[in-house]
Amino acid sequence: MYRVSNFLPRYAKALLGGAGVATVWVNLSPASYYDMIEHRILDLTLPHWLAPLPFSLTPMNIVAQGLMSLFLFFIAKELWEALTLEHGALKGREAILPAALTLGGLAGAAGAWVLVGSLIETASEAGFATGWQVPLGTDVVLCFLVARAVFGSDHPALHLLLLLSIATDILALVITGLTQPGLSLRLVWLLLPLAAALAVWALFGRPPAPDAPERERRAGQRLWPYIVAGALSWLGTAASGLPPVLGLLPVIPAIAHADRSFGLFAEVEAALNDPLNRLSHALVWPLAVVLFLFGLTRGGVDLSAFAPTTITALAALWLGRPLGMLLIGLGLAIGLELRLPTGISLRDIVKVAVIMGMGFTVPVLSLESALPGGAMQEAARLGLALSLVAGPVALLLWRSPARRTTA
Repeated sequence: MYRVSNFLPRYAKALLGGAGVATVWVNLSPASYYDMIEHRILDLTLPHWLAPLPFSLTPMNIVAQGLMSLFLFFIAKELWEALTLEHGALKGREAILPAALTLGGLAGAAGAWVLVGSLIETASEAGFATGWQVPLGTDVVLCFLVARAVFGSDHPALHLLLLLSIATDILALVITGLTQPGLSLRLVWLLLPLAAALAVWALFGRPPAPDAPERERRAGQRLWPYIVAGALSWLGTAASGLPPVLGLLPVIPAIAHADRSFGLFAEVEAALNDPLNRLSHALVWPLAVVLFLFGLTRGGVDLSAFAPTTITALAALWLGRPLGMLLIGLGLAIGLELRLPTGISLRDIVKVAVIMGMGFTVPVLSLESALPGGAMQEAARLGLALSLVAGPVALLLWRSPARRTTA
C-alpha cells in the first residue's frame, strides 16, 4: 500500500493555527478582528456585463474565493486521477461503495439539518431548511490528521477516508454553488472556462505523437499555458455567478498528466514530471500559508455565539452524516452485493464515518452564501468548530498503543 505524503498533517496544523489565533483575537477584540478581515483594500465597479454589482476586495474574500481555489485545485486533481487514470481507486465497480458512502453522507447531513432546524430553530431570519448546504462538506486535512493516528499510516481505511472526504468536499461546494439563495446564473460566462480548457488541451494537453519532434515535446511540458487557462477559467466562473473558489476545476482534465495513478497524495508522485504533477508540487508549500490565512480570516469562532443553529450544525455532522453513510451507503452496498475493499472491515467503515463528522473548511466556505449574515452564521461557525471534538473522541475510542508509537 502506498504511503501518503507528509504535507497533509502540516496543512492541518497550519489551518488550526490560523483558526486558533483568529478565535483568541475575535473573543478579546472583536471590533479590531472584523476590521482586519473586512478591510476594503480596493473598491471595484466593473461593467454590468461582467459584474452586475460593485464589490470590494477584502482579506476575507481574497483568501476564501481566490487563494482557496488553489487548494480546491490541489485536492480535485487527486479525485480526477482516481476516477480516470489507470489503477485509479474509483475505476469500475470499485467506485460504487465510495460513491454510495459519499452520497449517503451528503443526504444524511442535509436531512438532519432540515429536521433538527425545523424543530428547534428560533432565528427570525430563518425559513424552512435555511442553510441546509452548510453541513454538506467535511475537512480533508483535519480528517486525515485524525485518521492517520487512528488507523496508522499504511492502513487502507486511511485511503478510503481520503477518497470520501475529497469527493464530499468537491460535491458539497458544487451543490452549494448551484443552490445558493438568490443565485442569478449568467450561463454565457461558463463558455469561458469551457473554451480555455478546450484550447489548452488542444494546443498543449494532448500527448505528442511517437515521432513528434523534440520542440513539440518540450512545448507539452510548459506550465504557463495552463496557468493562463486557469486564470481565464477562474474569471469566467466568478462572472457566471458560481463560487469563484471552483474556478480552477474545469482546466484539470485539460492538463497533460501521467498515464497511471499512484494513489491519493502518494509520496512517489514527487518524482513525476508531467505538467499536472509539477503544478501540484509547486503548490505544496504555498498551500500551508493559504490554509493558515484561511483559518485566520474565516476561522475566528465567537465563543458566546451559541444558539439553536449551533445544535443544528452538530446534529447534521455528528448524527446525520454518519447515519447517512452507514444506512444509505452500506445499504446500497448490501443490496448490490458489493464486497468491502481488501483490508477494510465494517468496524473501519464506522470509524471513518465518525471521523468525517468533523466539518470545518468547506462548511465555513459555505456559510456566507447559505445563511443570513450575523448571528446565524456565527452560531453555525461555533457548531462547526465544536464538531472537531469528533476527532479527539475517535482517538480516545480507537487509537491503540501500537498506533501511538507508529502513527
